[in-house]
Amino acid sequence: MKKHLNCLFRLTWLVLALVAWPDAASAYPERPVRMIVGAAAGGSNDLVARLLAEGLTARLPHPVVVENRSGAAGMIGLETVARAAPDGHTLLLVNTAHAGLRVFVPNASIDPHTGVTAISVLAESPMVMLVANAFPAADLRGFVEAVRAAPGRFAYGSTGGGGTLRMGAVLFLRATGLNMTEVPYRGGGPAQLDLAAGRIAMLFDVGVTSFQTARSGLARAFAVTSAARSPAAPEVPTLRESGIDAEMTVWQAVMAPAATPRELREAVQSAIAQVLADPALRSRFAELGADRVLGLGVGESEAYLAAEVQRWETLLRASELK
Repeated sequence: MKKHLNCLFRLTWLVLALVAWPDAASAYPERPVRMIVGAAAGGSNDLVARLLAEGLTARLPHPVVVENRSGAAGMIGLETVARAAPDGHTLLLVNTAHAGLRVFVPNASIDPHTGVTAISVLAESPMVMLVANAFPAADLRGFVEAVRAAPGRFAYGSTGGGGTLRMGAVLFLRATGLNMTEVPYRGGGPAQLDLAAGRIAMLFDVGVTSFQTARSGLARAFAVTSAARSPAAPEVPTLRESGIDAEMTVWQAVMAPAATPRELREAVQSAIAQVLADPALRSRFAELGADRVLGLGVGESEAYLAAEVQRWETLLRASELK
């Protein structure tokens, strides 16, 4: 019954939106826009959302306000947007973890990939493999040899039920066949503290915080997950350079309620593309560890996200993680 009501709700909004078209895009926005982030303030998603909101506010007749709705692996924020009016005034910022939501939250009341729809993929950045200073290895090859010699002895940090920290570790462990013990944390900050203290051996985290951690001497950066070395830390090799067949980028994307008309999504995407074309903002994205600032169009973003969903659902289900 709940699913039928959700479908009826989205269909009603779609009909109303189409009746109000074609003047909706030209009048957009008519009031302040909410950008929902399904994570706590201060993380990489929140930082990206606030940078984007700042740029959009400077270009639109009404401000864009960031709201943090964390919990349930991002589903609380997603459900907030999926149930909102499809008029472009409630947006959602997600990252790569969005691609695994059907695995991490299998009984959600709203399908995360049909409840919202793509507007634009914003940027890509690598994950960084951080290793504790106390770990007895000087490089990635030495790390793999040491862990392989002691299955289950060493631990890695993750964010438990979902999130990019866990996804990066899953990718690495499947590619290497290593056996390590998972230690869940509420976020990357507490995990990095335990890594610095030597309580865990390894952590995969986003470049924005990981490169700073390595430069401060609290841990060592052994590899990045991107196809090429990151311009933000060219001294750190890729996983493939050490013979590990694994690759991952962390992306951020802006989504809207599923019934949002395509023309309106394209109007929002156009505003986002203008913001991302600003050299000053691109420089700030680079400081956050973004290797590529994209601002993909609606159609390109739909294809990009569909491919990521297929890839990560296959990988995560094969890993048998809960």
